[in-house]
Amino acid sequence: MVRSSPRDPILLAGRRTAIGTAGHAFADLTAADLAAPVLADVARQVHHLGRIDDVVLGNCLGPGGDLARVAALQAGLGHHVPGVTVDRQCGSGLDAVALASSRVRAGDDALILAGGVESASTAPWRFHAPVGDGGPQRYTRAPFTPRGHPDPDMGTAADDLARTLGIDRERQDAYAERSHRLASQTDFSAEIVAVAGIDRDERVRSGLTTARLSRLRPAFSPDGTATAGNSCGISDGAAVLAVTTADRADGPALRVLGWAVAGTDPALPGLSPVPAVRAVLDRCGVDLSDVGIVEITEAFASVALAAVDRLGIDPDIVCPHGGAIALGHPWGASGAILLVRLAEQMATTDSPALGLAVCAIGGGQGIAMLVERVGA
Repeated sequence: MVRSSPRDPILLAGRRTAIGTAGHAFADLTAADLAAPVLADVARQVHHLGRIDDVVLGNCLGPGGDLARVAALQAGLGHHVPGVTVDRQCGSGLDAVALASSRVRAGDDALILAGGVESASTAPWRFHAPVGDGGPQRYTRAPFTPRGHPDPDMGTAADDLARTLGIDRERQDAYAERSHRLASQTDFSAEIVAVAGIDRDERVRSGLTTARLSRLRPAFSPDGTATAGNSCGISDGAAVLAVTTADRADGPALRVLGWAVAGTDPALPGLSPVPAVRAVLDRCGVDLSDVGIVEITEAFASVALAAVDRLGIDPDIVCPHGGAIALGHPWGASGAILLVRLAEQMATTDSPALGLAVCAIGGGQGIAMLVERVGA
């Protein structure tokens, strides 16, 4: 186990927006519109800790212009508070917190607001410049790898992963049913900052039984097993946590024990959480059996199940209140949402002491962070 130090990075005051389905609840709100109210709320909670040194936000599809700085100004944090935007695709929000934690541990900063935001609804359309006699071509997504390397769309990759590992449709639907059911039974209000009057996750609904899920058609390939019911929804949302040092923190919080990123075959990005989790556990000297909660971005049921199978995780500790299959997946924010969820579930002395946040990332990258409850 990692020895404690006064400079250990501590996560406080984690809050998030509700998660909206793209084109619906937050259809007219920009990424800055989503992030700013959450930044302001977290800043209010930690104002007694003094000056905010920086804002670090993950984002994938925003308008550019250093979104973190724009959101910090819009939140009213003051001209003196800078901002930097991080892009590690679906791991961006978690990476933003990890980078902030490293800076705090190194002594470069004492208080950073970190997290992520995504507005799929208002993401700008982009076009490739005309080449030869051809007109501009719609730029549909970023390449995850260079030419000559596998670069599947994430849905296709999820189907390939299930096929490769033998994770059948029935098992994926059973996992999805659990996610939908648990989320519909959970009150998330304590972690949500109302934005534009929206204070409830839009996608969550009850009654999605395995029988109903089994009737949905494959979403990405005719013989695939990923469907709209056992995959995440494209979503809008933001999440922010305060990162400071152990000697300045007070009350229940999460201590960042360590974090790791790893690379795997880009053809099967859903396997990328496996080496990332192994790396962070090894660095911290912790056995997986000691971890009480694993929050993984449920982009697809096959991805979560692949991690369960390859790592030997007790499936009962994975996303105990449901995950992105039920809630939605605002790409740049989802990693930070995992930490907000862990903070809420680990806040009392009778809750698990150790938690993992884990993301699979397009292009064959994984990221994992190990946290420990302190101060409760």
